[in-house]
Amino acid sequence: MENLKEKTAKGLFWGMLNNGTMQVLNLIFGIFLLRLLTPEDYGIVGVLAIFTAIAGDLQSAGFTQALINIPKPTARDYNSVFWFNVLMSVGMYTILFFCAPLIAWYFHQPVLVDVSRFVFLAFLISSLGIAHNAYLTKNLMVKEQAIAAIIALLISGICSVIMAFQGMAYWAIAWQQVIYISVLNVVRLYYSRWCPTWKIDFGPVRGMFRFAVNLLFTKIITSLSNNILTFIFGRMFPMQAVGFYTQANKWSMMAHSFVTSSVHQVAQPVMIEAISDDERECRIFRKMMRFTAFVAFPLLFGLALVAREFTLVAIGEKWLPSVLLLQLLCVSGAFMPFYAMYQNLVISKGRSDIYLWCNVVQIVAQIALVLVFGKYGITAMVEAYVVFNILYLLVWHWQTQRVLHLRLWHVVLDIVPFALVALTVMVATYFATSFIENNILLLVCRILLAAFLYFLLMKCSHAVVLDECLQFLLKKKK
Repeated sequence: MENLKEKTAKGLFWGMLNNGTMQVLNLIFGIFLLRLLTPEDYGIVGVLAIFTAIAGDLQSAGFTQALINIPKPTARDYNSVFWFNVLMSVGMYTILFFCAPLIAWYFHQPVLVDVSRFVFLAFLISSLGIAHNAYLTKNLMVKEQAIAAIIALLISGICSVIMAFQGMAYWAIAWQQVIYISVLNVVRLYYSRWCPTWKIDFGPVRGMFRFAVNLLFTKIITSLSNNILTFIFGRMFPMQAVGFYTQANKWSMMAHSFVTSSVHQVAQPVMIEAISDDERECRIFRKMMRFTAFVAFPLLFGLALVAREFTLVAIGEKWLPSVLLLQLLCVSGAFMPFYAMYQNLVISKGRSDIYLWCNVVQIVAQIALVLVFGKYGITAMVEAYVVFNILYLLVWHWQTQRVLHLRLWHVVLDIVPFALVALTVMVATYFATSFIENNILLLVCRILLAAFLYFLLMKCSHAVVLDECLQFLLKKKK
């Protein structure tokens, strides 16, 4: 039997390999699509994100995390959640199907009637794979999840690029979403050792309801938080401006979700195994926080550093207005993976109430900020949004102390040194390469120099997390 440390290391390795490969493929397909499509095309599909996200939350209703939190879930538990998700998704799709004209009216875009009805099929299809994904996550089958996601992205990405070449405009993006979730579910079913039966029993769902309902409302609040700016921009500004923000948000989310998803896939199952020992769980939490900081800060600060030349080289001058927005979102994006750590901790402790109320307060405050700064334009709204999201981590830490004795000073010592080193490296790289005029050469030089300097400083400071990563990789090669 593998010990917990080995399980965590393998989970993080496959999680990062999965998310790294996914982001590279997303980058490649994204470059093709961005050169073929317009900001308006992305704006049309982008404004639907808040509806698909909330519908997806209602569809799963928090039972995925509830299943993971059960020490030894049975086939009956999985089957109950499966049929609940399917029935919920059918109901939600029916409601949204008839609400499509209202969505089109709100955004002043008649084409959204047909587009929204098609895009919403994605979460209807995804209901067939939620229980299977919970099974894979519960059993730390991260490698299988990685393979499923990569296959789905390859097939959907290729199809969307072909459609864009054929002049299908925003329909290429819509089809990509539907094809991706369809293929993903097929591969999840192949790898999962559990299959649903026709015996429908909602008894287990009723038993999980109290825990799951808090997660449900929290997930809805989180989805609102993540998509509130796009929703407001779609009403207040032209679709071109929405497209610029959508792309900036997409690139920053790709970067921080690489870290967030990698950690999220193992954090809750691992902390569940150590839940009976607070001291051990605290050590695990702090170690994962250091690993998160070690990866997140150089990645997001680095993307902010190369945002302009990356945009010019990869997707063209027409997307330059999104550069400043991307840089701002990268700053807050560097802190977003820490939210996932705190959230997984309180969920592992069974405190979905803390999870709920922290997110409720957050979205209310975000909406207030947006309303206050809305008259100053998109940039001011994003700036306020960024500052608030960084500071709100203090609230999460304060609430976490109710379930685990974790001092703020210890967390600061765990993550701030990595932030300072990453910031120093990016500033030094910026000035050292500022004389280079060729954008391609500038992009390559900044990436290589920043990576080298960060590795050098980590090595010279004897960072334990770097040594452990190198030891694990060398062990994998043998």
